[in-house]
Amino acid sequence: MRKIVLLLGAALTISVAQAQLLQPNEAAVVYYAPKNCLVLDFEFTKEIREAGPYAKYAESLLGVKDAIQANETTYTLGKVDIYTRTLVDTTRVRKVVPEQGFPTQLLTLDSRGLLVGYNLPYEEKDRKPHTPSQTRAEVSTPQVAPLTDEQLDVTDEEARAKAIAKQIYRIRESRMYLLSGEVEHAPADGRAMKLVLDELKEEETQLLSLFIGRVTTATERKKVELMPAQEETGQKILLFSAENGFDVQDSLHADTIFVSLVAHRQTYREVEEPIVVTRKGKNEKVVAPQVSQIIYNLPGSAEINVTYRHALLGGKTLPIAQFGIDVPLSRELFTGKTLPVIRFSTRTGNIESINQ
Repeated sequence: MRKIVLLLGAALTISVAQAQLLQPNEAAVVYYAPKNCLVLDFEFTKEIREAGPYAKYAESLLGVKDAIQANETTYTLGKVDIYTRTLVDTTRVRKVVPEQGFPTQLLTLDSRGLLVGYNLPYEEKDRKPHTPSQTRAEVSTPQVAPLTDEQLDVTDEEARAKAIAKQIYRIRESRMYLLSGEVEHAPADGRAMKLVLDELKEEETQLLSLFIGRVTTATERKKVELMPAQEETGQKILLFSAENGFDVQDSLHADTIFVSLVAHRQTYREVEEPIVVTRKGKNEKVVAPQVSQIIYNLPGSAEINVTYRHALLGGKTLPIAQFGIDVPLSRELFTGKTLPVIRFSTRTGNIESINQ
């Protein structure tokens, strides 16, 4: 329910902004500038170590010294993918009204009210979301070990452990006899031999897990979203621990992830020499360039670096829409016989292409 309320609130904000900009019965096109939220997509490994029910007999019965003796879960931080998510900046609203020689119906917006293009066909399916790599999991040993009726009938723990250990040794002997050819009824061909050996190996692995335990390894992801700060530099601190991953309650038992951001804001460039119109070798008055109603966003950028335990996890320089400036298109683009085809980036508000 909370998510629905938030979405309705965002739509209401946009509607209010439109109402404040438009006059009653005014035929105009209203669109918005985008803004970018930083997304830090962390990859980390979760390892679950489970002790077998007969772990304490692993060394005495099987000679295994490194069997898992207690259940434990550990987390290891891996790489980070850095990208942006596009939002609507309701504080930067633009209005285009119909005028002679400028058909506003050629403006194309997406469903969020962001400018897509001019004289450009558009379908909403053109938006392609960021797709990080998939989660994967690996299990070192099976969960269930098959026990014989004889083993299940034994009630004493140590006696049952000895019975299972004996079965493991019998499996190993059977495999050795098969490989050496010391059996009366050997498999008919190589393929049959492989199937028999694989079955024996699988059974041994399952029984061994009762002594040495089981390890499950899964790769998981954690997304953290940050809105770039208005100041030139900023730093965000996240916490990660080997015991709890990102679910950290006590900062004293966690390591710090530092996220630093350096903003590079776009600025207007001053013209060093005045623009002078020259006709027939004579200098005339300075003519300011004529601008259209269409305003695009020239984005700034940000340098993002993520460090953990004094090592760089990831770094990237990305365009940031809200660090940009408003730039109007020249009116001359729309005065020719052929209208231009202009494509804008809905992620940054910048011009992607102009074809005359």
